[in-house]
Amino acid sequence: MSQYLLSVVVDAGVYDIPLEDAQPQFDATERFNDELKAEGSWVFAGGLGRLDAATTVDNTGADVVVTDGPFAETKEFLGGFWVVEAPDLDAALKIAARASKACGAKIEIRTYDGA
Repeated sequence: MSQYLLSVVVDAGVYDIPLEDAQPQFDATERFNDELKAEGSWVFAGGLGRLDAATTVDNTGADVVVTDGPFAETKEFLGGFWVVEAPDLDAALKIAARASKACGAKIEIRTYDGA
């Protein structure tokens, strides 16, 4: 089995959706998580906090630079993720399609290289 990172790509407008309108997606995502666990595909998952609460740390130069906010100015960002196990990319794509439907967002798939 291979492991895949399924990244949830959301638009900044997601913060404008009232909680009661987003609740059906939260519920669908929870059901999807339960399905992954029952199937044995679940490794780990998590939703991420608001983008405006991000902090960027850069220790690539002579000094550590800590900056409030995200690294990149962008309209889309990482809103959450799953790490799943699947026998191959085709199976991971099917899981990603279900994930996208459940959470109502685009999903980017990356293969874990086993490092």
